[in-house]
Amino acid sequence: MWKTILRRFLVMIPQLILLSVMVFVLAKMMPGDPFTGLITPQTDPAHIAQLRAQAGLNDPWWTQYFRWVANLFQGDMGQSYAFKRPVTGLIGDRAVNTFWLSLVTLIVAYTVAIPLGVIAGRFEDSMRDKVIQVYTFVLLAVPSFVFLLFALLLFGYVLEWFPTSGYVSLEADPGTFGYFLSRIQHILLPAITAGLLSTSGTIQYLRAGVIDNTNEDFVRTARSKGVPERVVFSKHILRNSLLPIAAFMGNSITGLLGGSIFVETIFSYQGMGQLFISSIGTRDYSVITALTLLFGFLTLLGNLLSDIIMSIVDPRIRVE
Repeated sequence: MWKTILRRFLVMIPQLILLSVMVFVLAKMMPGDPFTGLITPQTDPAHIAQLRAQAGLNDPWWTQYFRWVANLFQGDMGQSYAFKRPVTGLIGDRAVNTFWLSLVTLIVAYTVAIPLGVIAGRFEDSMRDKVIQVYTFVLLAVPSFVFLLFALLLFGYVLEWFPTSGYVSLEADPGTFGYFLSRIQHILLPAITAGLLSTSGTIQYLRAGVIDNTNEDFVRTARSKGVPERVVFSKHILRNSLLPIAAFMGNSITGLLGGSIFVETIFSYQGMGQLFISSIGTRDYSVITALTLLFGFLTLLGNLLSDIIMSIVDPRIRVE
């Protein structure tokens, strides 16, 4: 397996190179540049031209690209024009916030989805199954931004149970227990709402898997041999039903690590998703290219991670 994983990582290299070229060129094709927002009727055009020349924006795109790649191998992703700080440190700070939000979101999503999917599949057409089906249909029918805005209005402004923006209180002192509690309070509402939104697909896949595997020949054979029902369900039905979930679990994990644009924007949570949107608005090329390249790498990593998870869930499957 380790040789296969290494081979898959090597295949990622040309894919990432192609992605970086496409992203860099498309970013340069965007109208305006990071200094466009500085132009006012009182602005000296010569000063803006000098800033563009100092930033190397007048060079051909291939010259700018190779200069960016050379700096990238030295751990330098450039300077953010909007935040006036190195891109590496900026993304690092936002990545920490996104990581904790993603971790809590995954815990909420699978803690809710797996039991509900198992119950719905094991007790097909029962009242419990029908209630869970209604729950999933409502989540699928309601647009995500409507659900998020409603949760923000109800639990943030009306009931005032959770903070409505940011990732920590401005009054909290770093390193204190109050700072830790403030981080948790700011994470809970966006994580719970995002986790609930992502449960519908998992519930439906797991429910269908449990129902299908219950009627398979190997299950009937196990029962005819006198295998206890608890063992039949856990070892034969549930394990095989988890395979479809494992198939996209890796992409779910890395997708959340990339930051949820809707969640982070609506809750003003300073993560990578919100940073990406703000960078597009300010034409912050260095941040846009670095984040897009990172998101592409996470997507490729998610595919490999899904294969590894599937091989763990079912040892008969091997990563090829």
